[in-house]
Amino acid sequence: MSAADAAEETPGGEDVPWGEVTPEAARRLLVAAVEAFAERGYHATTTRDIAGRAGMSPAALYIHYKTKEELLHRISRIGHDKALEILRAAADGDGTAGERLADAVRSFVGWHAERHTTARVVQYELDALGPEHRAEIVRLRRESDAAVRRIIDEGVEAGEFDVPDVAGTTVAVLSLCIDVSRWFNTQGRRTPDEVGALYADLVLRMVGAQK
Repeated sequence: MSAADAAEETPGGEDVPWGEVTPEAARRLLVAAVEAFAERGYHATTTRDIAGRAGMSPAALYIHYKTKEELLHRISRIGHDKALEILRAAADGDGTAGERLADAVRSFVGWHAERHTTARVVQYELDALGPEHRAEIVRLRRESDAAVRRIIDEGVEAGEFDVPDVAGTTVAVLSLCIDVSRWFNTQGRRTPDEVGALYADLVLRMVGAQK
């Protein structure tokens, strides 16, 4: 994948890729790191690789990021903040539990499909983070879990869902959505919206939603 392709995959769909990252040199390095980590994996990527993809010297990278791990943490934090924003918006929205769960899945899956390169780094390089940064990201993941669990709990209480194990089902739903970033292909026969709609229907069946 080229840097241009990676740049198109922004967490929030902004006109400027990773526009919240400033200054411009720091943003270019982050875009290059997403590309490199997704292509080669965190451990196989060097700071020289990242700087080279950004058209900068290795020394320039350390002006903006003290370590390669700090760069991964920045990517992971932005991505997990966006994931939590998506799920909380659905959980706090209007409608029945079924409607809100479908909305959560459609949006979450759509993001993982549209931003599949970024999402692979965000979701699958967690173990490369240092203890402090990893604990921070784990906390955000638990908050995302809680948002989905709340919808399912409310659906069970309202008699909309038939779910004997809410905690286990929540994990299954999130895992199903996240895994889209592993296999989604922009040249495939389904668009991100179509995959989101398919998965929303599958999840409603999973929870025994009453039609």
